[in-house]
Amino acid sequence: MTSSAAMKSEPEPIIACTVSRDVQNFDLLIEDMETELGESWGDLSFEDAATFLSQPDASSLEFVAIAVDDQDEEELPRIGDLIALAKEKKVRVILIAEEVSPMALHHLLRRGADDFVPYPLPEGALHEAIERLRAPVAAVAVPDQPGPQAGPPAPYHAPGAGRHGSVLPIHALAGGVGASTFAVNLAWELAVTTKKDPPRVCLLDLDLQFGSTSTYLDLPRREAVFELLSDTPAMDAEAFHQALLPFNEKLHVLTAPADMLPLDLIGPEDVTTLVEMARANFDFVIIDMPRTLVQWTETALNSADFYFAVMEMDMRSAQNALRFVRALKSEDLPHEKLRFAMNRAPKFTDLSGKSRVKRMAENLDIDIEIMLPDGGRQVSQANDHGLPLAETAAKNPLRKEYQKLAASVFEHAKARAHGQQA
Repeated sequence: MTSSAAMKSEPEPIIACTVSRDVQNFDLLIEDMETELGESWGDLSFEDAATFLSQPDASSLEFVAIAVDDQDEEELPRIGDLIALAKEKKVRVILIAEEVSPMALHHLLRRGADDFVPYPLPEGALHEAIERLRAPVAAVAVPDQPGPQAGPPAPYHAPGAGRHGSVLPIHALAGGVGASTFAVNLAWELAVTTKKDPPRVCLLDLDLQFGSTSTYLDLPRREAVFELLSDTPAMDAEAFHQALLPFNEKLHVLTAPADMLPLDLIGPEDVTTLVEMARANFDFVIIDMPRTLVQWTETALNSADFYFAVMEMDMRSAQNALRFVRALKSEDLPHEKLRFAMNRAPKFTDLSGKSRVKRMAENLDIDIEIMLPDGGRQVSQANDHGLPLAETAAKNPLRKEYQKLAASVFEHAKARAHGQQA
């Protein structure tokens, strides 16, 4: 009985392979592959992978996990060819990268890798990547279909025609200070400022690596965004609108790309084209900026009506605010456009806290004009549910401050429009 069963047993079919210079350099990948696939996976070197993928048997593979590190950057053309060959054979590709330069990573993603996971592998990251690959094609394709446009139908305008919207970038002076929450809620409050003839509002998430507006508004990240940003000279008004997603029929959002991309994927000319296109079609353009200063930070600052800098009452925010202002002044940039917003500001009755904020402003020689109270757990709950605070906790004190700020920005824009007409 036992021997008969043993004779009939067959090895599990290989449905995936790791491809690397030496898989022993990626021990966490080995563990996760064994956890996910048991014994139904194999390992190939770059040389063997090229040979195997050229054979008919390669079509039975579900995916390959190509693992690279900084020592493999000299082999980029060959690795890129492997990715292209896998795509030709309809084999999905997960790129595992450790300490690879942004340009090298960008090159490999452009060759057609389906997903990217950094190494060392975060907990559950490989599992999630495999689940995304195994998602039904229809479910993946739906987000890339042009969605219904928010608000009343409007003609598409090229830059220089149509509207001339206000540009409002939001920049975090330190990690976790709530800049993306600020951007999402300000955009929503502007979109619902008035019921009669509401303004058209666009939210651009230009934090290409860690942008979270899609999470905070429960919107899918789409390949159309990457395609748009990769070739902005070819972008027209229709392509721009098709890359946007509507939220609750009132707000248009350009989410961050699906993959973590280098910040230098776009340059000053790209951002100028993108912002001018948005201004021509919307009354307000909110930009969620990356925390890192990049080549096109100056572009965003020059185009801005106000440039909101979000901070907290701690030493890191104070030091970064000082360095930020100093950097702008040294380059003779319009630092007067800065509007500092203190998040988790002291309560009205906290006199000592208010005194500390005042001293901080005096020491930094800045005006902290916007005081945002601590919204508590309701803020993180709203973000996790993919809704603005106004939709989940309308009476939250932080929401009320966003509402007041939006009303002030709206009135300023209206006064500016009247002044231009006069």
